[in-house]
Amino acid sequence: MNAFFIAGTDVGVGKTHVVCALLRDLTRRGVAAMGCKPVSCGDRKELRAMREAVGQATTPLDSINPLYLRTIADPRVGAEFEHQTVSSKALAEHCDSLAAAYSTLLVEGVGGWETPLSPGETMADLARALNYPVLLVVSNRQGAVSQTIMSVRAIRACGLECRGIILNQQSDEWDTAAVTNRAIIEEYTGVPVLAELIYGEDELDSAAIIG
Repeated sequence: MNAFFIAGTDVGVGKTHVVCALLRDLTRRGVAAMGCKPVSCGDRKELRAMREAVGQATTPLDSINPLYLRTIADPRVGAEFEHQTVSSKALAEHCDSLAAAYSTLLVEGVGGWETPLSPGETMADLARALNYPVLLVVSNRQGAVSQTIMSVRAIRACGLECRGIILNQQSDEWDTAAVTNRAIIEEYTGVPVLAELIYGEDELDSAAIIG
């Protein structure tokens, strides 16, 4: 099974942007790939972008997003408001069945590593149930080093492998932090930065990132 869990240090760091860039490159290489977001909140535009990235616009959204919550909030809150039951085990089983249908599956989490998922569970519990290698997406800005160190430690504490880090530049202005983050992050975490997306860039080399 060639499947990966795409985590982020926080909400809004560009996880979907990275997933779609990888999916486009995999598809160009002739790899049967698909993206999946077990839980989505608010709308499903990210799922539509994943379908378009692999040229499968008619793929049922429910197949790549088994739990859709309209409430714009953490899944724990949204599920309570909408009287939905969230089970990391059930979501993981759905992802595993989807992974069996594709050569490569990229599973995107919600928010940061410890975003509340259900009573007593966070996204970390879903990642642990999946047991996929983790790719960590980091917004390349001031404060990224601390967030990344904490996230990598949390991933390892779950007994999971952080395969690599992808830095995403979300501003066209470069400051000292944006220039130096890569070296400091690699020094303190021992995890390689596999790619750096500059502002406005939407191309990634999937072979260099996931093999």
